[in-house]
Amino acid sequence: MDTRVADLARRLEETGYLADEELATVLFLSLEMSRPLLLEGEPGTGKTALAEAIAESLDRPLIRLQCYEGIDATQALYDWDFPRQILHLRALEALSGSAKGDVEEAEKSLYDERFLLARPVLAALQQSPAVLLIDEVDRADDEFEAFLLEVLSTFQVTIPELGTVQAATPPTVVLTSNRTRELHDALKRRCLYHWIDHPGLEREVAIVRSRAPEVGATLARQVVEVVQQLRAGTDLLKPPGVAETLDWARALQHLGTTDLDVETAARTLGALVKYRDDAERVRAALDRMLAR
Repeated sequence: MDTRVADLARRLEETGYLADEELATVLFLSLEMSRPLLLEGEPGTGKTALAEAIAESLDRPLIRLQCYEGIDATQALYDWDFPRQILHLRALEALSGSAKGDVEEAEKSLYDERFLLARPVLAALQQSPAVLLIDEVDRADDEFEAFLLEVLSTFQVTIPELGTVQAATPPTVVLTSNRTRELHDALKRRCLYHWIDHPGLEREVAIVRSRAPEVGATLARQVVEVVQQLRAGTDLLKPPGVAETLDWARALQHLGTTDLDVETAARTLGALVKYRDDAERVRAALDRMLAR
């Protein structure tokens, strides 16, 4: 492994995030080339957590834009604080003793920067260097993708009342997608790409030991072994991700469990699976998976 990539992986590990060589390499290239990083993978595989780890390791603010159906540029860029603007206008009227003052000057003062509400994209440009997380971009629509493509190409936005805002240092941009729909090729070409898969047994045990050190080594391995079997051999509606593995391990630890048994596993499945049918399938398989 390149020493610079190894150093980046070490800094991520210090935050509790264990990146393999391929992920550390593409992240290093993203940082060196100032290119957005697009992460795809199943829910719970650590895509959002990577952005958090990047921000912590670089000591930069993390600014998150959560995408959803119907989101538009206003929610991403800026808005005006209308209540404060109205109070300001009333104060001007009171000071002048009349509502017939200099209308043009009053209108200009309403669009002062102090009344600007910076949304995530604008905030990331203003607070550079920063880490901008555009989470679950696949939930947004085509028009929003086109807007993102423009912003990510120039790292600047124009506010008609104030002018152009450009980042002194381009933010580190991480986009995540759960592949509920395919993203446009134009957006993908703008980014470096990495698919995050579920980790193997030993890496997932290491993740649990790193992110939840309070969980004993024996319990951590037992939990991961069950989860790995569920992903590989059980037809679940939503197989558990690493996030659910961590939740389940912590839940068991809170109950004082040191050695996983069928009864305790069955009682705590609410931390691992989130569908009734999945819970029933897992309960039916626990005897086989925990056979000693």
